[in-house]
Amino acid sequence: MKRSALLWKIGAIVACLAALVRLAPYLAPIRESDIAQHQQAVEFTDRNGLPLGTVLTRDQEHTVAVPLSDVAPDFIHAIVAAEDSRFQRHGPVDYLAMARALVQDLRHRYALSGASTITMQLARMVRPSPATIPGKMVQVWNAWRLAAGMSREQILSAYVNRVPMGSNIYGVEAAASTYLGLPASQLDLAQASLLAAIPNDPPALYPYEHWRALKERQRYVLARMVKDGYVSQAQAVRAGAEQVSLQPRGEGIVAAPHFLFWLAAQLPDGSSHVRTTIDRDLQRFVETQVRQVIGDLASRNVHHAAVLVVDNHTREVLAYVGSPDYFSELQMGRNDGVQALRQPGSALKPFLYELALETHAIEPNTILADVPAHYAIPGELLYSPVDYNGSYQGPVRVRIALADSLNIPAVRVLSDIGVPRFLDRLHELGFSHLTRSPDYYGLGLTLGGGEVSLWELTRAYVALAHQGTPEDFVTVLDANGAASAAPLASRIGDASAWELVTDMLADAHARAKAFGVNSVLDMPFAAAVKTGTSSDFRDTWTVGFTTDYTVGVWVGNFNGDPMQHVSGVTGAAPLWNRILLHLHEQRDPEAFAPPAGLRLEPICATTGARPTRACKTAVFEYLYPQDLAMSSQAARNAPLAPIYDPWIATQGAVPSQRLRILFPHQGDVFVLREHEPAFASAAQALQFHVSARPGQRIRLWLNGTSLPTDGSAAWWPLRAGTWTLAAATATERDQVTFSVIFDRMPSLRPGFSLVSR
Repeated sequence: MKRSALLWKIGAIVACLAALVRLAPYLAPIRESDIAQHQQAVEFTDRNGLPLGTVLTRDQEHTVAVPLSDVAPDFIHAIVAAEDSRFQRHGPVDYLAMARALVQDLRHRYALSGASTITMQLARMVRPSPATIPGKMVQVWNAWRLAAGMSREQILSAYVNRVPMGSNIYGVEAAASTYLGLPASQLDLAQASLLAAIPNDPPALYPYEHWRALKERQRYVLARMVKDGYVSQAQAVRAGAEQVSLQPRGEGIVAAPHFLFWLAAQLPDGSSHVRTTIDRDLQRFVETQVRQVIGDLASRNVHHAAVLVVDNHTREVLAYVGSPDYFSELQMGRNDGVQALRQPGSALKPFLYELALETHAIEPNTILADVPAHYAIPGELLYSPVDYNGSYQGPVRVRIALADSLNIPAVRVLSDIGVPRFLDRLHELGFSHLTRSPDYYGLGLTLGGGEVSLWELTRAYVALAHQGTPEDFVTVLDANGAASAAPLASRIGDASAWELVTDMLADAHARAKAFGVNSVLDMPFAAAVKTGTSSDFRDTWTVGFTTDYTVGVWVGNFNGDPMQHVSGVTGAAPLWNRILLHLHEQRDPEAFAPPAGLRLEPICATTGARPTRACKTAVFEYLYPQDLAMSSQAARNAPLAPIYDPWIATQGAVPSQRLRILFPHQGDVFVLREHEPAFASAAQALQFHVSARPGQRIRLWLNGTSLPTDGSAAWWPLRAGTWTLAAATATERDQVTFSVIFDRMPSLRPGFSLVSR
């Protein structure tokens, strides 16, 4: 008796708990107003009111919602038959189906069926939960809440307006419009059953790519409709055999798909009609040029490109191409190359040189050393930058160093400026994705060691065109075609320095040695331009501007595959050239203004000083008034100063003004690697280099022992110790002391070499 009473009590408690759990959803119901789809499709036009397309959705809650009465009954029957045939007979959870699914899953030892009702699927759409047992419990709870707050018809209506239909399309109205060009109310049985097949597995049943699988699923849907009595067998057979024609992919998006989806994500809630700054005719031209240029480069493993075109006067975005074909899944077309982060190569150098000129770390007539250079980095290693072509030019002017995109002079300038200072300047210019520390980027920052987007890079060049005034782009116009006035940003730095950098980037003669005469960078009007190529030819860039427009181009591969020796001038520049010529077909742009406050004066090309009779080449350069007295500058930048010794050593017999040991240097330390396999088969040796006046005989001694010479050079097998190398002619003498140590270091990392320390 006692045991029976206990069982009754336990049963009563369990029943009360079950009732409480089941009735609790009525205390927190989800009503139709709680999940109302306020955000409808967004219609976009270009700046002239021409249609660009309609973005049907941004996520599961943003779609085209229509009343259930505006959906063809055949689709409602088809989706119910396919997804939840007992929808009208069970509650929010089909316990019979769940039990059957559990038995099947246990029998097959994997999840064969989820047994989710339409209400449960809707619960997961409006309140996402993970595909775990706790997540399933949350889904059931929310399904109860939906049933507590909404009628069966309201639940079905919310479901058909949110159901995933492949790609970024949600809801039957959006699917009917995108795939078939019809409203959902006009679907026939064949079309309705085809669309109702998609939600079972939207990626694997995407109509444009998995047609056969979709047709197979359609046959299943029709069979279910026959079983549930919605259609006859004959009707199902006819519908399955009917040819359903899809619209061409992208129908509904006339142009600029990447831009439309990017902009849609930026818009405030409630936007339904948006007039953009895009010029549709220009957009289509740029899209065509992208496909043509990438087609021409396909044999060199080039498959992707992105372009941004901006009006310099208004900073309005006129064209935005994120990839050659947005709708190509095979070519990863939905990747947006305008917003993607990639290494910019040398495209950041103009901002370094402007900062150096602004702070007078260099002057317009400074002579920079394009000679072998080595910088200490952590790990007792040396960073040894090299130029693109692997050679050295020796003494070069700032103009040549920038226009020819020489790496070593740029690293020297950054070393003087300091990486933190340059990184701060890049942040001021809007490069918000350079988030690492200065130590992380190091001196490689000016050679593209960070990652930026084409949007950021083009915006910085527009700031350069505006003499250092950064400002966000304009993408939306009001009903009258006017942009909302943005507050003018304050200028960064000195306007004349920005103008001088612009003049250097527009100097076709200055870049002729690196890029040739009449290259694709040379325009029939004034245009400032810079290229960039990242390591291993993974990214190529060309960004440039006239007084009217700025065009930024990236060419590469979204998956990071290296191109086959395609540089900025051969990859991105041809596309940049075509677009800029098209922009100025009707009218040439005005010339750039000369740098304010600077005077064009003659200087010696190798010293930066006023030309004398001894100067072999004189050129004109813009100079600040304080630079006109340049005698001391000439002494500091004499081309045969010791910094040029390594370069002179590579030039063969170069006349010198005095006897000098060019290599090794005072205090150098060399490593004798006894245990490295690469050095085991041959003696490790140094080649000593000496320079003197022509015709003089040079003699060498090492720790007092005479060495045989071959003109101005001598070979010596490495031996550990401290050594003094002396050189003498009849009238002069020079000496250096260096050391040779045994190997105590791990193998060097690729890309770095231990030359001296």
